[in-house]
Amino acid sequence: MPEADETKKEKQYFTDVPAATPGFFLKGAGHLDWGMKNRLARIFNPDSGRTVMLAIDHGYFQGPTTGLERIDLNIVPLMPMADALMLTRGILRTTVPPSITRPIVMRSSGGPSILKELSDEQLAVDIEDAVRMNVAAVTLQVFIGGEHETRSVHNMTRLVDMGLRYGIPTLAVTAVGKDMVRDAKYFRLACRICAELGAQFVKTYYVPEDFETIVASCPVPIVMAGGKKLPELDALTMAYRAVQEGAAGVDMGRNIFQSDAPEAMMRAVRKVVHENAKPQDALDLYQTLKNRM
Repeated sequence: MPEADETKKEKQYFTDVPAATPGFFLKGAGHLDWGMKNRLARIFNPDSGRTVMLAIDHGYFQGPTTGLERIDLNIVPLMPMADALMLTRGILRTTVPPSITRPIVMRSSGGPSILKELSDEQLAVDIEDAVRMNVAAVTLQVFIGGEHETRSVHNMTRLVDMGLRYGIPTLAVTAVGKDMVRDAKYFRLACRICAELGAQFVKTYYVPEDFETIVASCPVPIVMAGGKKLPELDALTMAYRAVQEGAAGVDMGRNIFQSDAPEAMMRAVRKVVHENAKPQDALDLYQTLKNRM
């Protein structure tokens, strides 16, 4: 049985040396097929190299989440402001107008509800259905350290294989169980495993200490997960620090649609991610726009 990595020598992450990206603007994507690069270039802005994704897939395991009770009324107006939309095929077919041209990152795993063990997921979408719906990427949870870790990793590798057949990238989301430690050591492990086994980009949580080592040790782009609802300045600060420390963007849900002014918050987050606006400046923009609404 392999021994744990317990070397006494200090590890070298070279956080000040960017990874080379030959032939394409995204980390680790230089040798991908044209179709996959094209889909990634729809998700990530080629000018900034970053993305602001709007995550509204929470209902796949927790039902009508606060702020998502009526996606047709509350969320559809926000969609044109996002670089990409992360959602389920049910919401895509029933609620998203076909005139919306934002790229879709489609939730492709599921099974247990919030009432059960969440790591007990299966693949829940056929890749041909993803092709029919013209999605830009497919996504699923990976539960490193969870009860059903191996199954979730196998789900991911199967989805990666299916995506490669059709030029559709796979986003792996590093799920964190309630008993897991949220620190850089864990997320370095989880993100690296996802990238090593083929995910073209990875979504993970921000940690205030050594987040740059998570990004540096992952050979594909990292997108920061928004997580639970925070005060607006805290959420903008988290987004700012993440992109300044190497994240290729954010995927925010509750910090946008549970805000008092979701449209204003979306615009403020975009200012941080694509224009490197400082958190206080972005908050000032948020408050100005909120007062106009």
